[in-house]
Amino acid sequence: MLKDNLFLKIIDKKIPAHIVHEDDQCLAFYDINPQAPVHVIIIPRKVIPTHADITPEDGALLGHLHLVAAQLANQLGLADGYRLVVNCKERAGQTVPHLHLHLLGGRDMGWPPG
Repeated sequence: MLKDNLFLKIIDKKIPAHIVHEDDQCLAFYDINPQAPVHVIIIPRKVIPTHADITPEDGALLGHLHLVAAQLANQLGLADGYRLVVNCKERAGQTVPHLHLHLLGGRDMGWPPG
């Protein structure tokens, strides 16, 4: 299951995605079911099933994902604010077993989120 998830198929270009960023550590693309005017998914190339599975060795990678999120927010015109979301496991709404960040913006965000 972990070696054959939707995000790996996007990384391997087996299924199309509107990619907005790609480097040796991660890839970012528009969500096909956007929850805001701007909704980008940022995924590491390394398979980490959930946030609960991160290790100390993943620290630099996680920092990189956040730097990419900030860069994309700037490039995509979200200077007035944005939200980063990480869902951990199915009960929290994670539907793909591959750690990912949701970058959401372009509208006012409510609280609590859900």
